[in-house]
Amino acid sequence: MPGTLYLVATPIGNLGDMTPRAVQVLTDAGLIAAEDTRRTLQLLNHFSIKGKLIHYDENNKEKQGPVLLQELLQGTDVALVTDAGFPGISDPGEAMAALAIQNGITVVPVPGANACLTALVASGLPSTPFFFGAFLPKSKKNRKEQLEKWKWIPATVVLYEAPHRIVDVLEEILAAWGDRQMAFGRELTKLHEEFWRGSISEAISYLKENVPRGEFVLVIAQAEEAAAEPALAEPGKAADPLEAVKEKIAQGVPKKEALSEIAKQFKIPKRDLYNRLIQEQEKE
Repeated sequence: MPGTLYLVATPIGNLGDMTPRAVQVLTDAGLIAAEDTRRTLQLLNHFSIKGKLIHYDENNKEKQGPVLLQELLQGTDVALVTDAGFPGISDPGEAMAALAIQNGITVVPVPGANACLTALVASGLPSTPFFFGAFLPKSKKNRKEQLEKWKWIPATVVLYEAPHRIVDVLEEILAAWGDRQMAFGRELTKLHEEFWRGSISEAISYLKENVPRGEFVLVIAQAEEAAAEPALAEPGKAADPLEAVKEKIAQGVPKKEALSEIAKQFKIPKRDLYNRLIQEQEKE
């Protein structure tokens, strides 16, 4: 009989969040696949777990995936862990789960701590529905494109971000989406856990005065209802407000006047439309 692939959640900071079931699964597993074997070894030692470790991460998943699959097909139970949190959420565990399922292997989740949900439920913002976008692209150009695609998502948006990029990314979000309400959590479940709530512009000011430390989870309110549902275009007219502005300008209408008219027509903030136009011109 083939083995089972267990996706085992591990603490995101506080070791007290390790579940008894997770300890038992890791103890019984024939093989433990880990993003960082040294970090996972510390966790195993803390809970007195003896296990055979194998390295599996984003960089070697194409090579190691088939190795783990072969172990599973030969009857070995494999426990997959990420550095922290639930495997398969913004990490290579997603690829391993898909590979196992494609080959008829049973995949069993072992729930536990997760940074996205931890920040979301403490944010004070609506949790139904919510959209998880993980990390934005590293390239500024690609970030702008991604933010433009996600701008009108009718849900609370949850993102991950590193401390050295957090201010720049928030400034880009402010330019692309406008000044929405938001919350962020950092050092979640740890000694210096912090939750902050306010507007995007206020968050930027706060982080410029207080050096960002630790990984951040951003929880951002959805676009206002009136703005999230742009008016349907009349027959023969552009459906996208930016295209409508460009059409007006091409017809000789002054840019300022074109922005005001189209923003009013589509019931969206003029500033947001202006920022989109500037971004479009920068790409050109």
